[in-house]
Amino acid sequence: MKPVKLLSGFMTVGFWTLASRILGFARDIMIASFLGTGPVAEAFLVAFSLPNMFRRFFAEGAFNTAFVPLFSKKLQKNDDPVGFARDALTGLATVLIVFTLVAQLVMPWLVLAMASGFRNDARFDLTVDFGRITFAYILFISLAALLSGVLNASGRFAAAAAAPVLLNIVLVGALLLGESGLLDAYLPASRPDLPGFSQGTLLVWATLLAGVAQMALVWVAASRAGYRLTPRRPQLTPDLKRLAVIAAPAMLAGGVVQINLLVGRQVASFFDGAIAWLSYADRLYQLPLGVVGIAVGIVLLPDLSRRLAAEDAAGAQHAFSRAGEISLALTIPSAIALVAIPLPLVSVLFERGAFSFTDSQATALAVAIYGLGLPAFVLQKVLQPLYFAREDTRTPFRFALNAMVVNALVAIAGAALLGFIGAAIGTTVAGWAMVWQLARGTKDMGQSARFDARFKQRIWRILVAALLMGGLLWGAALVLEPWLFSAGIRYPALAVLVLIGICGYFAIGASIGAFRLSDFQSSLRRGKG
Repeated sequence: MKPVKLLSGFMTVGFWTLASRILGFARDIMIASFLGTGPVAEAFLVAFSLPNMFRRFFAEGAFNTAFVPLFSKKLQKNDDPVGFARDALTGLATVLIVFTLVAQLVMPWLVLAMASGFRNDARFDLTVDFGRITFAYILFISLAALLSGVLNASGRFAAAAAAPVLLNIVLVGALLLGESGLLDAYLPASRPDLPGFSQGTLLVWATLLAGVAQMALVWVAASRAGYRLTPRRPQLTPDLKRLAVIAAPAMLAGGVVQINLLVGRQVASFFDGAIAWLSYADRLYQLPLGVVGIAVGIVLLPDLSRRLAAEDAAGAQHAFSRAGEISLALTIPSAIALVAIPLPLVSVLFERGAFSFTDSQATALAVAIYGLGLPAFVLQKVLQPLYFAREDTRTPFRFALNAMVVNALVAIAGAALLGFIGAAIGTTVAGWAMVWQLARGTKDMGQSARFDARFKQRIWRILVAALLMGGLLWGAALVLEPWLFSAGIRYPALAVLVLIGICGYFAIGASIGAFRLSDFQSSLRRGKG
Protein backbone atom coordinates (compact mmCIF):
# COMPACT_ATOMS: atom_id res chain seq x y z
CA MET A 1 0.00 0.00 0.00
CA LYS A 2 1.44 3.35 -1.07
CA PRO A 3 1.71 6.15 1.52
CA VAL A 4 -1.13 7.98 -0.28
CA LYS A 5 -3.32 4.88 0.03
CA LEU A 6 -2.30 4.40 3.66
CA LEU A 7 -3.43 7.92 4.62
CA SER A 8 -6.56 7.56 2.51
CA GLY A 9 -7.46 4.34 4.32
CA PHE A 10 -6.76 5.97 7.66
CA MET A 11 -9.05 8.90 6.84
CA THR A 12 -11.80 6.55 5.62
CA VAL A 13 -11.73 4.48 8.79
CA GLY A 14 -11.40 7.61 10.91
CA PHE A 15 -14.42 9.25 9.27
CA TRP A 16 -16.74 6.29 9.82
CA THR A 17 -15.40 5.72 13.32
CA LEU A 18 -16.08 9.39 14.11
CA ALA A 19 -19.64 8.96 12.83
CA SER A 20 -20.05 5.88 15.01
CA ARG A 21 -18.67 7.65 18.07
CA ILE A 22 -20.94 10.67 17.56
CA LEU A 23 -23.96 8.39 17.35
CA GLY A 24 -22.57 6.55 20.36
CA PHE A 25 -22.60 9.84 22.24
CA ALA A 26 -26.22 10.33 21.26
CA ARG A 27 -26.99 6.83 22.49
CA ASP A 28 -25.23 7.28 25.82
CA ILE A 29 -26.68 10.75 26.34
CA MET A 30 -30.15 9.24 25.92
CA ILE A 31 -29.36 6.30 28.22
CA ALA A 32 -28.01 8.71 30.85
CA SER A 33 -31.10 10.88 30.53
CA PHE A 34 -33.65 8.03 30.64
CA LEU A 35 -31.89 5.62 33.01
CA GLY A 36 -29.38 7.83 34.86
CA THR A 37 -26.93 5.82 36.96
CA GLY A 38 -29.54 3.59 38.59
CA PRO A 39 -29.86 -0.23 38.75
CA VAL A 40 -31.25 -0.68 35.22
CA ALA A 41 -28.52 1.48 33.69
CA GLU A 42 -25.77 -0.44 35.48
CA ALA A 43 -27.39 -3.82 34.67
CA PHE A 44 -27.58 -2.93 30.97
CA LEU A 45 -24.01 -1.57 30.85
CA VAL A 46 -22.58 -4.74 32.43
CA ALA A 47 -24.75 -7.04 30.25
CA PHE A 48 -23.75 -5.09 27.14
CA SER A 49 -20.07 -5.31 28.08
CA LEU A 50 -20.17 -9.13 28.35
CA PRO A 51 -20.37 -9.97 24.63
CA ASN A 52 -18.14 -7.02 23.78
CA MET A 53 -15.50 -8.27 26.19
CA PHE A 54 -15.41 -11.73 24.64
CA ARG A 55 -15.66 -10.26 21.14
CA ARG A 56 -12.35 -8.50 21.70
CA PHE A 57 -10.98 -11.72 23.16
CA PHE A 58 -12.07 -13.99 20.28
CA ALA A 59 -12.35 -11.84 17.18
CA GLU A 60 -10.84 -8.36 17.10
CA GLY A 61 -8.22 -8.89 19.76
CA ALA A 62 -6.94 -12.36 18.93
CA PHE A 63 -8.40 -14.05 15.89
CA ASN A 64 -8.00 -11.08 13.56
CA THR A 65 -4.56 -10.32 14.96
CA ALA A 66 -3.44 -13.69 13.60
CA PHE A 67 -5.84 -13.88 10.65
CA VAL A 68 -5.11 -10.54 8.94
CA PRO A 69 -1.32 -11.05 8.46
CA LEU A 70 -1.84 -14.62 7.16
CA PHE A 71 -4.67 -13.58 4.85
CA SER A 72 -2.66 -10.56 3.61
CA LYS A 73 0.26 -12.80 2.68
CA LYS A 74 -2.05 -15.23 0.87
CA LEU A 75 -3.43 -12.30 -1.08
CA GLN A 76 0.11 -11.19 -1.91
CA LYS A 77 0.98 -14.66 -3.22
CA ASN A 78 -2.51 -15.46 -4.61
CA ASP A 79 -2.50 -18.64 -2.50
CA ASP A 80 -6.27 -19.41 -2.24
CA PRO A 81 -7.15 -16.59 0.18
CA VAL A 82 -10.91 -17.22 -0.23
CA GLY A 83 -10.64 -20.86 0.81
CA PHE A 84 -8.57 -19.93 3.84
CA ALA A 85 -11.06 -17.22 4.86
CA ARG A 86 -14.00 -19.61 4.44
CA ASP A 87 -12.35 -22.23 6.66
CA ALA A 88 -11.56 -19.57 9.26
CA LEU A 89 -15.16 -18.31 9.22
CA THR A 90 -16.51 -21.83 9.69
CA GLY A 91 -14.11 -22.59 12.54
CA LEU A 92 -14.85 -19.33 14.35
CA ALA A 93 -18.63 -19.79 13.99
CA THR A 94 -18.46 -23.34 15.37
CA VAL A 95 -16.49 -22.29 18.44
CA LEU A 96 -18.73 -19.30 19.11
CA ILE A 97 -22.01 -21.23 18.87
CA VAL A 98 -20.79 -23.72 21.46
CA PHE A 99 -19.40 -20.92 23.64
CA THR A 100 -22.67 -18.97 23.52
CA LEU A 101 -24.69 -22.01 24.62
CA VAL A 102 -22.33 -22.65 27.53
CA ALA A 103 -22.49 -18.99 28.55
CA GLN A 104 -26.28 -19.22 28.93
CA LEU A 105 -25.79 -21.90 31.59
CA VAL A 106 -23.08 -20.10 33.54
CA MET A 107 -24.39 -16.54 33.19
CA PRO A 108 -24.79 -15.97 36.98
CA TRP A 109 -21.10 -16.75 37.46
CA LEU A 110 -20.13 -14.52 34.53
CA VAL A 111 -22.04 -11.64 36.12
CA LEU A 112 -20.30 -12.23 39.44
CA ALA A 113 -16.95 -12.23 37.63
CA MET A 114 -17.86 -8.87 36.08
CA ALA A 115 -19.45 -7.17 39.10
CA SER A 116 -19.45 -9.11 42.35
CA GLY A 117 -20.68 -5.97 44.09
CA PHE A 118 -24.09 -6.77 42.57
CA ARG A 119 -24.45 -9.87 44.77
CA ASN A 120 -27.62 -9.84 46.95
CA ASP A 121 -28.78 -6.80 45.00
CA ALA A 122 -31.65 -6.18 42.55
CA ARG A 123 -29.00 -5.48 39.92
CA PHE A 124 -27.77 -9.09 39.96
CA ASP A 125 -30.88 -10.92 38.69
CA LEU A 126 -31.57 -8.15 36.21
CA THR A 127 -28.03 -8.33 34.81
CA VAL A 128 -28.27 -12.13 34.47
CA ASP A 129 -31.52 -11.81 32.49
CA PHE A 130 -30.13 -9.03 30.30
CA GLY A 131 -26.85 -10.88 29.82
CA ARG A 132 -28.54 -14.03 28.47
CA ILE A 133 -30.17 -11.96 25.74
CA THR A 134 -27.20 -9.80 24.77
CA PHE A 135 -24.62 -12.58 24.81
CA ALA A 136 -25.70 -13.98 21.43
CA TYR A 137 -24.47 -10.67 19.99
CA ILE A 138 -20.95 -12.12 20.22
CA LEU A 139 -21.66 -14.62 17.43
CA PHE A 140 -22.79 -12.04 14.89
CA ILE A 141 -20.30 -9.30 15.76
CA SER A 142 -17.33 -11.71 15.81
CA LEU A 143 -18.19 -13.04 12.36
CA ALA A 144 -18.58 -9.42 11.26
CA ALA A 145 -15.09 -8.73 12.62
CA LEU A 146 -13.60 -11.57 10.57
CA LEU A 147 -15.36 -10.36 7.41
CA SER A 148 -14.09 -6.86 8.19
CA GLY A 149 -10.58 -8.27 8.40
CA VAL A 150 -10.98 -9.71 4.90
CA LEU A 151 -12.10 -6.33 3.56
CA ASN A 152 -9.36 -4.41 5.39
CA ALA A 153 -6.62 -6.76 4.18
CA SER A 154 -7.77 -6.23 0.59
CA GLY A 155 -7.67 -2.43 1.02
CA ARG A 156 -11.44 -1.94 1.27
CA PHE A 157 -12.10 -0.06 4.52
CA ALA A 158 -15.42 1.75 4.10
CA ALA A 159 -18.01 -0.99 4.77
CA ALA A 160 -16.09 -2.50 7.69
CA ALA A 161 -15.62 0.94 9.27
CA ALA A 162 -19.28 1.85 8.70
CA ALA A 163 -20.69 -1.32 10.30
CA PRO A 164 -20.43 -0.07 13.93
CA VAL A 165 -22.61 2.90 12.95
CA LEU A 166 -25.50 0.43 12.60
CA LEU A 167 -25.27 -0.55 16.27
CA ASN A 168 -25.76 3.00 17.41
CA ILE A 169 -28.50 3.69 14.86
CA VAL A 170 -30.45 0.65 16.06
CA LEU A 171 -30.02 1.47 19.77
CA VAL A 172 -30.88 5.16 19.34
CA GLY A 173 -33.92 4.14 17.28
CA ALA A 174 -34.97 1.69 19.99
CA LEU A 175 -34.72 4.37 22.68
CA LEU A 176 -36.78 6.80 20.61
CA LEU A 177 -39.41 4.15 19.90
CA GLY A 178 -39.57 3.20 23.55
CA GLU A 179 -39.98 6.81 24.60
CA SER A 180 -42.72 7.38 22.00
CA GLY A 181 -44.92 4.70 23.59
CA LEU A 182 -45.55 2.91 20.28
CA LEU A 183 -44.09 -0.33 21.62
CA ASP A 184 -45.72 -0.28 25.06
CA ALA A 185 -48.01 -3.20 24.17
CA TYR A 186 -44.98 -5.35 23.35
CA LEU A 187 -42.75 -4.42 26.29
CA PRO A 188 -42.85 -5.90 29.80
CA ALA A 189 -44.79 -3.93 32.39
CA SER A 190 -42.80 -1.25 34.19
CA ARG A 191 -41.56 -1.97 37.71
CA PRO A 192 -41.76 0.79 40.33
CA ASP A 193 -38.67 -0.60 42.05
CA LEU A 194 -36.66 -0.44 38.81
CA PRO A 195 -37.19 2.87 36.93
CA GLY A 196 -36.45 2.42 33.23
CA PHE A 197 -37.02 -1.36 33.26
CA SER A 198 -39.01 -1.38 29.98
CA GLN A 199 -36.40 0.77 28.23
CA GLY A 200 -33.61 -1.49 29.43
CA THR A 201 -35.40 -4.58 28.12
CA LEU A 202 -35.87 -2.93 24.73
CA LEU A 203 -32.17 -2.04 24.61
CA VAL A 204 -30.95 -5.61 25.14
CA TRP A 205 -33.14 -6.97 22.33
CA ALA A 206 -32.07 -4.11 20.08
CA THR A 207 -28.43 -5.07 20.73
CA LEU A 208 -29.08 -8.53 19.27
CA LEU A 209 -30.80 -7.06 16.21
CA ALA A 210 -27.86 -4.68 15.67
CA GLY A 211 -25.42 -7.60 15.60
CA VAL A 212 -27.37 -9.28 12.80
CA ALA A 213 -27.45 -5.99 10.83
CA GLN A 214 -23.70 -5.45 11.19
CA MET A 215 -22.84 -8.95 10.04
CA ALA A 216 -25.19 -8.66 7.05
CA LEU A 217 -23.59 -5.38 5.94
CA VAL A 218 -19.99 -6.64 5.84
CA TRP A 219 -21.02 -10.04 4.40
CA VAL A 220 -22.68 -8.29 1.44
CA ALA A 221 -19.66 -5.98 1.02
CA ALA A 222 -17.24 -8.92 1.08
CA SER A 223 -19.37 -10.83 -1.44
CA ARG A 224 -19.39 -7.87 -3.82
CA ALA A 225 -15.61 -7.60 -3.45
CA GLY A 226 -15.24 -11.21 -4.60
CA TYR A 227 -15.01 -12.86 -1.18
CA ARG A 228 -18.31 -14.71 -0.84
CA LEU A 229 -17.75 -16.60 2.38
CA THR A 230 -20.28 -19.32 3.17
CA PRO A 231 -19.85 -21.86 5.99
CA ARG A 232 -18.90 -25.42 5.14
CA ARG A 233 -18.11 -28.55 7.09
CA PRO A 234 -15.53 -27.69 9.78
CA GLN A 235 -12.08 -29.11 9.10
CA LEU A 236 -8.73 -28.52 10.74
CA THR A 237 -6.51 -27.71 7.75
CA PRO A 238 -2.74 -27.02 8.05
CA ASP A 239 -3.46 -23.31 7.53
CA LEU A 240 -6.01 -23.31 10.35
CA LYS A 241 -3.54 -25.12 12.61
CA ARG A 242 -1.01 -22.38 11.91
CA LEU A 243 -3.69 -19.78 12.54
CA ALA A 244 -4.52 -21.41 15.88
CA VAL A 245 -0.85 -21.54 16.91
CA ILE A 246 -0.41 -17.82 16.18
CA ALA A 247 -3.80 -16.85 17.65
CA ALA A 248 -3.42 -18.73 20.95
CA PRO A 249 -0.96 -16.29 22.57
CA ALA A 250 -3.00 -13.37 21.21
CA MET A 251 -6.14 -14.87 22.77
CA LEU A 252 -4.32 -15.15 26.06
CA ALA A 253 -3.15 -11.56 25.68
CA GLY A 254 -6.73 -10.57 24.89
CA GLY A 255 -7.79 -12.38 28.04
CA VAL A 256 -5.26 -10.38 30.03
CA VAL A 257 -6.62 -7.13 28.62
CA GLN A 258 -10.14 -8.17 29.57
CA ILE A 259 -8.97 -9.07 33.07
CA ASN A 260 -7.77 -5.46 33.32
CA LEU A 261 -11.30 -4.33 32.44
CA LEU A 262 -12.75 -6.83 34.91
CA VAL A 263 -10.59 -5.41 37.70
CA GLY A 264 -11.93 -1.94 36.95
CA ARG A 265 -15.56 -3.08 36.92
CA GLN A 266 -15.13 -5.14 40.07
CA VAL A 267 -13.70 -2.12 41.88
CA ALA A 268 -16.49 0.11 40.55
CA SER A 269 -19.28 -2.36 41.40
CA PHE A 270 -18.74 -1.71 45.13
CA PHE A 271 -19.54 2.00 44.69
CA ASP A 272 -23.11 2.93 43.77
CA GLY A 273 -23.21 4.59 40.35
CA ALA A 274 -19.49 4.08 39.67
CA ILE A 275 -19.94 1.60 36.80
CA ALA A 276 -22.09 4.17 35.00
CA TRP A 277 -19.64 7.02 35.77
CA LEU A 278 -16.71 5.06 34.36
CA SER A 279 -18.74 3.91 31.35
CA TYR A 280 -19.73 7.45 30.38
CA ALA A 281 -16.14 8.65 30.93
CA ASP A 282 -14.95 5.76 28.77
CA ARG A 283 -17.25 7.00 26.00
CA LEU A 284 -15.55 10.42 25.97
CA TYR A 285 -11.97 9.19 25.73
CA GLN A 286 -12.96 6.43 23.31
CA LEU A 287 -13.91 9.11 20.76
CA PRO A 288 -10.34 10.15 19.90
CA LEU A 289 -9.05 6.64 20.62
CA GLY A 290 -11.50 5.15 18.15
CA VAL A 291 -11.10 7.77 15.45
CA VAL A 292 -7.29 7.80 15.62
CA GLY A 293 -5.86 4.75 17.36
CA ILE A 294 -8.19 2.07 16.06
CA ALA A 295 -8.16 3.55 12.55
CA VAL A 296 -4.35 3.51 12.49
CA GLY A 297 -4.22 -0.08 13.78
CA ILE A 298 -6.73 -1.34 11.22
CA VAL A 299 -4.92 0.23 8.27
CA LEU A 300 -1.34 -0.25 9.48
CA LEU A 301 -1.38 -4.01 10.23
CA PRO A 302 -2.15 -5.30 6.70
CA ASP A 303 0.16 -2.68 5.17
CA LEU A 304 3.10 -3.65 7.39
CA SER A 305 2.42 -7.34 6.77
CA ARG A 306 2.64 -6.88 3.00
CA ARG A 307 5.74 -4.66 3.18
CA LEU A 308 7.60 -7.09 5.45
CA ALA A 309 6.62 -9.98 3.17
CA ALA A 310 8.12 -7.99 0.27
CA GLU A 311 11.23 -7.13 2.39
CA ASP A 312 10.51 -3.39 2.01
CA ALA A 313 12.07 -2.13 5.27
CA ALA A 314 12.22 1.53 4.17
CA GLY A 315 8.57 1.51 3.14
CA ALA A 316 7.58 -0.15 6.43
CA GLN A 317 9.48 2.51 8.39
CA HIS A 318 7.76 5.29 6.47
CA ALA A 319 4.30 3.78 7.05
CA PHE A 320 5.04 3.23 10.75
CA SER A 321 6.41 6.76 11.23
CA ARG A 322 3.54 8.49 9.42
CA ALA A 323 1.00 6.45 11.37
CA GLY A 324 2.68 7.46 14.63
CA GLU A 325 3.00 11.09 13.59
CA ILE A 326 -0.57 11.69 12.48
CA SER A 327 -2.06 9.70 15.37
CA LEU A 328 -0.14 11.64 18.02
CA ALA A 329 -0.75 14.96 16.26
CA LEU A 330 -4.47 14.32 16.78
CA THR A 331 -4.34 12.41 20.08
CA ILE A 332 -2.08 14.56 22.28
CA PRO A 333 -4.28 17.69 21.97
CA SER A 334 -7.35 15.53 22.64
CA ALA A 335 -5.72 14.21 25.81
CA ILE A 336 -4.80 17.73 26.96
CA ALA A 337 -8.37 18.89 26.34
CA LEU A 338 -9.82 16.01 28.40
CA VAL A 339 -7.56 17.00 31.29
CA ALA A 340 -8.13 20.77 30.95
CA ILE A 341 -11.93 20.96 30.61
CA PRO A 342 -13.51 17.63 31.69
CA LEU A 343 -16.40 19.11 33.71
CA PRO A 344 -17.79 21.39 30.96
CA LEU A 345 -17.60 18.48 28.50
CA VAL A 346 -19.41 16.03 30.77
CA SER A 347 -21.96 18.52 32.08
CA VAL A 348 -23.07 19.74 28.65
CA LEU A 349 -23.10 16.29 27.04
CA PHE A 350 -24.71 14.19 29.77
CA GLU A 351 -26.27 16.30 32.52
CA ARG A 352 -30.02 16.16 32.04
CA GLY A 353 -32.96 14.07 33.24
CA ALA A 354 -31.79 11.42 35.68
CA PHE A 355 -28.11 12.42 35.33
CA SER A 356 -27.27 14.97 38.07
CA PHE A 357 -24.47 17.49 38.62
CA THR A 358 -22.98 15.09 41.19
CA ASP A 359 -22.82 12.45 38.46
CA SER A 360 -21.12 15.01 36.18
CA GLN A 361 -18.43 15.73 38.79
CA ALA A 362 -17.63 12.05 39.33
CA THR A 363 -17.59 11.31 35.60
CA ALA A 364 -15.41 14.36 34.88
CA LEU A 365 -12.80 13.15 37.36
CA ALA A 366 -12.62 9.81 35.54
CA VAL A 367 -12.42 11.60 32.16
CA ALA A 368 -9.36 13.57 33.30
CA ILE A 369 -7.59 10.41 34.52
CA TYR A 370 -8.37 8.55 31.29
CA GLY A 371 -7.16 11.59 29.34
CA LEU A 372 -3.69 11.20 30.88
CA GLY A 373 -3.57 7.67 29.46
CA LEU A 374 -5.01 8.42 26.02
CA PRO A 375 -1.65 8.82 24.20
CA ALA A 376 -0.58 5.48 25.67
CA PHE A 377 -3.70 3.71 24.43
CA VAL A 378 -3.11 5.09 20.91
CA LEU A 379 0.62 4.29 20.92
CA GLN A 380 -0.26 0.68 21.68
CA LYS A 381 -2.29 0.60 18.46
CA VAL A 382 0.75 1.93 16.57
CA LEU A 383 3.36 -0.34 18.18
CA GLN A 384 1.50 -3.66 18.33
CA PRO A 385 1.28 -4.12 14.53
CA LEU A 386 5.10 -4.26 14.48
CA TYR A 387 4.82 -7.56 16.37
CA PHE A 388 1.64 -8.91 14.78
CA ALA A 389 2.92 -8.28 11.22
CA ARG A 390 5.86 -10.55 12.11
CA GLU A 391 3.41 -13.19 13.41
CA ASP A 392 4.76 -12.58 16.93
CA THR A 393 1.86 -12.69 19.37
CA ARG A 394 3.76 -14.20 22.31
CA THR A 395 5.82 -11.13 23.16
CA PRO A 396 2.80 -8.80 23.47
CA PHE A 397 1.18 -11.48 25.62
CA ARG A 398 4.07 -11.37 28.10
CA PHE A 399 3.90 -7.59 28.15
CA ALA A 400 0.14 -7.71 28.70
CA LEU A 401 0.63 -10.01 31.71
CA ASN A 402 2.99 -7.49 33.28
CA ALA A 403 0.56 -4.65 32.59
CA MET A 404 -2.25 -6.69 34.14
CA VAL A 405 -0.33 -7.00 37.40
CA VAL A 406 0.36 -3.26 37.39
CA ASN A 407 -3.31 -2.51 36.75
CA ALA A 408 -4.58 -4.80 39.51
CA LEU A 409 -2.16 -3.46 42.11
CA VAL A 410 -2.80 0.19 41.30
CA ALA A 411 -6.58 -0.17 40.94
CA ILE A 412 -7.09 -2.09 44.19
CA ALA A 413 -4.72 0.10 46.19
CA GLY A 414 -6.20 3.22 44.58
CA ALA A 415 -9.76 2.12 45.43
CA ALA A 416 -8.80 1.61 49.07
CA LEU A 417 -7.27 5.09 49.25
CA LEU A 418 -9.27 7.16 46.75
CA GLY A 419 -12.49 5.27 46.03
CA PHE A 420 -13.88 4.34 42.61
CA ILE A 421 -11.36 6.52 40.74
CA GLY A 422 -8.69 3.93 41.56
CA ALA A 423 -10.03 1.86 38.66
CA ALA A 424 -9.35 4.69 36.18
CA ILE A 425 -5.89 5.31 37.63
CA GLY A 426 -5.03 1.62 37.25
CA THR A 427 -6.10 1.64 33.60
CA THR A 428 -3.98 4.69 32.79
CA VAL A 429 -0.83 3.52 34.61
CA ALA A 430 -1.09 0.07 33.02
CA GLY A 431 -1.47 1.68 29.58
CA TRP A 432 1.83 3.50 29.91
CA ALA A 433 3.51 0.38 31.32
CA MET A 434 2.41 -1.51 28.20
CA VAL A 435 3.78 1.18 25.87
CA TRP A 436 7.15 1.19 27.65
CA GLN A 437 7.45 -2.58 27.20
CA LEU A 438 6.33 -2.53 23.55
CA ALA A 439 8.83 0.22 22.71
CA ARG A 440 11.70 -1.60 24.41
CA GLY A 441 10.82 -4.82 22.61
CA THR A 442 11.33 -3.30 19.15
CA LYS A 443 15.09 -2.80 19.61
CA ASP A 444 16.02 -5.86 17.54
CA MET A 445 13.47 -5.31 14.74
CA GLY A 446 15.70 -3.11 12.62
CA GLN A 447 14.91 -0.05 10.52
CA SER A 448 11.21 -0.83 10.00
CA ALA A 449 10.51 -0.40 13.74
CA ARG A 450 12.26 2.96 14.12
CA PHE A 451 10.59 6.34 13.89
CA ASP A 452 12.29 8.40 11.18
CA ALA A 453 13.93 11.83 11.47
CA ARG A 454 10.78 13.72 10.50
CA PHE A 455 8.83 12.12 13.34
CA LYS A 456 11.53 12.93 15.88
CA GLN A 457 11.66 16.55 14.77
CA ARG A 458 7.92 17.07 14.94
CA ILE A 459 6.81 15.17 18.05
CA TRP A 460 8.19 17.69 20.56
CA ARG A 461 6.62 20.59 18.68
CA ILE A 462 3.30 18.74 18.68
CA LEU A 463 3.55 18.43 22.47
CA VAL A 464 4.34 22.15 22.90
CA ALA A 465 1.42 23.14 20.65
CA ALA A 466 -0.94 20.88 22.61
CA LEU A 467 0.16 22.27 26.00
CA LEU A 468 -0.29 25.84 24.82
CA MET A 469 -3.73 24.90 23.51
CA GLY A 470 -4.55 23.39 26.92
CA GLY A 471 -3.74 26.67 28.64
CA LEU A 472 -5.88 28.53 26.10
CA LEU A 473 -8.80 26.14 26.70
CA TRP A 474 -8.56 26.43 30.48
CA GLY A 475 -8.62 30.22 30.33
CA ALA A 476 -11.49 30.26 27.82
CA ALA A 477 -13.50 27.87 30.02
CA LEU A 478 -13.18 30.29 32.94
CA VAL A 479 -14.46 33.15 30.79
CA LEU A 480 -17.33 31.06 29.39
CA GLU A 481 -18.25 29.41 32.70
CA PRO A 482 -21.53 31.33 33.25
CA TRP A 483 -22.77 30.18 29.84
CA LEU A 484 -21.38 26.61 29.97
CA PHE A 485 -23.58 25.80 32.95
CA SER A 486 -26.64 27.73 31.79
CA ALA A 487 -29.39 25.47 30.44
CA GLY A 488 -30.36 27.72 27.55
CA ILE A 489 -27.01 28.37 25.86
CA ARG A 490 -24.61 25.73 27.11
CA TYR A 491 -24.51 23.93 23.72
CA PRO A 492 -23.32 26.92 21.69
CA ALA A 493 -20.97 27.85 24.55
CA LEU A 494 -19.33 24.40 24.40
CA ALA A 495 -19.17 24.63 20.61
CA VAL A 496 -17.32 27.97 20.93
CA LEU A 497 -14.94 26.45 23.50
CA VAL A 498 -14.16 23.47 21.27
CA LEU A 499 -13.68 25.76 18.26
CA ILE A 500 -11.23 27.89 20.26
CA GLY A 501 -9.22 24.76 21.09
CA ILE A 502 -9.18 23.45 17.51
CA CYS A 503 -8.24 26.77 15.91
CA GLY A 504 -5.70 27.53 18.61
CA TYR A 505 -3.98 24.14 18.28
CA PHE A 506 -3.72 24.15 14.51
CA ALA A 507 -2.61 27.79 14.41
CA ILE A 508 0.09 27.23 17.04
CA GLY A 509 1.17 23.89 15.58
CA ALA A 510 1.50 25.23 12.05
CA SER A 511 3.42 28.32 13.23
CA ILE A 512 6.05 26.33 15.15
CA GLY A 513 6.44 23.57 12.54
CA ALA A 514 4.68 20.77 14.41
CA PHE A 515 2.89 19.87 11.18
CA ARG A 516 1.77 21.37 7.90
CA LEU A 517 -1.94 21.96 7.38
CA SER A 518 -1.52 20.67 3.83
CA ASP A 519 -0.76 17.21 5.28
CA PHE A 520 -4.26 17.01 6.77
CA GLN A 521 -5.93 18.66 3.77
CA SER A 522 -4.39 16.24 1.28
CA SER A 523 -5.28 13.28 3.49
CA LEU A 524 -8.91 14.43 3.67
CA ARG A 525 -9.07 14.81 -0.11
CA ARG A 526 -7.65 11.32 -0.61
CA GLY A 527 -10.04 9.91 1.97
CA LYS A 528 -13.00 11.40 0.11
CA GLY A 529 -11.64 10.09 -3.18
